[in-house]
Amino acid sequence: MFKDFIFRLPRLFTDSFRGWNFFWHLLAIGLTAVLVLSGFDWWYFSVTRGSVYLQLALPAAIIGFFVPVLLPVLLYWLGMNGKRPRFMLAAIATAQAGILGWCISSLYKAFTGRIQPEFMTYTSNIDISRDFNFGFLQHGIFWGWPSSHTAVAFAMSVALICMFPRKRLLSYGALLYALFIGLSVSISIHWFSDFLAGAILGSLVGIIVGRSFLKNLNSR
Repeated sequence: MFKDFIFRLPRLFTDSFRGWNFFWHLLAIGLTAVLVLSGFDWWYFSVTRGSVYLQLALPAAIIGFFVPVLLPVLLYWLGMNGKRPRFMLAAIATAQAGILGWCISSLYKAFTGRIQPEFMTYTSNIDISRDFNFGFLQHGIFWGWPSSHTAVAFAMSVALICMFPRKRLLSYGALLYALFIGLSVSISIHWFSDFLAGAILGSLVGIIVGRSFLKNLNSR
């Protein structure tokens, strides 16, 4: 199973850019351009910054770090103890989705170098929402466009939904979690377009990974 985990990653990564899937990358880029050039990102920043927003949003950054690590472990443990192969495959699927979501978002960050909002500053007169440092590693891979927190949250949530398509309560909970993470970082450490692009790319990864594992499960 570990070999399956490793060998699937490169193929799933290339699948996310192949054929019609590349359209979703173009959609994320195009919508970002619209939100940046129209001034929406800066307007959204102006109306959503404040101490109350920050207190609500910052815990999401912590939750969005630990859940991707703990969720696959929990699913795998439930699968082993309950002898449920779907749970064990779901553990691998969510882990792969999270890794791929982070890798793809980090790859884009390495080349776009977008400047993050000043999340500890509640008011600012300097519009930096259009500031990008295009090139390679001009601004690292831990800040900028798209949001890795959002991409990972949506990738894992959508993969989980694909693995359990009949579990409506699980689907609603997974989507609410992804939206909570994404919208929270959009009012703290990211611009709105960072969140939107992360949601699109993460959902794409989740669908590709989830369907791949569901097909594997149904063929057994």
